[in-house]
Amino acid sequence: MAIEHDFFGLLESGPDGAIFWSENVEFGDQTVTVDLTAPDQDDVSQAALDVAAAMVSSLEAIDRTARNAMVNELDDRTSEVTEYILQQQDTLGDDLEDLLVDISGDVHIDVIRSLQLMSMTILADEHGGSEPFAVLEYALDPDATDDVLLVNLASDGQVQSVTSAD
Repeated sequence: MAIEHDFFGLLESGPDGAIFWSENVEFGDQTVTVDLTAPDQDDVSQAALDVAAAMVSSLEAIDRTARNAMVNELDDRTSEVTEYILQQQDTLGDDLEDLLVDISGDVHIDVIRSLQLMSMTILADEHGGSEPFAVLEYALDPDATDDVLLVNLASDGQVQSVTSAD
């Protein structure tokens, strides 16, 4: 079986009924991997695919929302964003400045600005539910795949949480 969508094209399901779509999307001067997945195509609605397509098309606005959520987390010394930045400072030491795109004097803000959006995973079967509909993966160093921040979004585009991958 398959699902047809204007943006995603023909989404064919595997033998287990799962669907998967992947594309590299140009975002600024980098490439972001966008995956759409669902364990059972019967749980994926046209509305979910429409929302997913809108999110992919508005990746810049979604990224801005995610980064603003990270900045809001800085007020909490125990937040995962603060912990991530402190860990990066501890691990990289003076080499941290080499990864920053802008040095304003506020290291926390500079790190958030310098994070690269690595991927966006859309969990199409979670449309309208309480679980994340989309997960954005950010890394300061693209080669350090274990040191990432994950921003979980609801299907309405609101940030549900920001977590580290640990």
